[in-house]
Amino acid sequence: MVSRHSISIWFFIGSLLLIYGVAILISNIFEAISPSQQHTIVLKELNFGIWWGLLLIIIGAVYFYSFRPWKKK
Repeated sequence: MVSRHSISIWFFIGSLLLIYGVAILISNIFEAISPSQQHTIVLKELNFGIWWGLLLIIIGAVYFYSFRPWKKK
């Protein structure tokens, strides 16, 4: 009898959140270092994109670690 292990969908969601968080964080760090002079954005000094990227990385890492398929049961 062959036993199959299923991978939780939350593992893939955590992976995507982690990848999107890293992409958003990197792009917004680049924007904070060399800001464009085209648009005036209200409350730009709060750097919301950096905080949002960090939040996605934290949530994604928690899901990725909690639902990893190779963990011991």
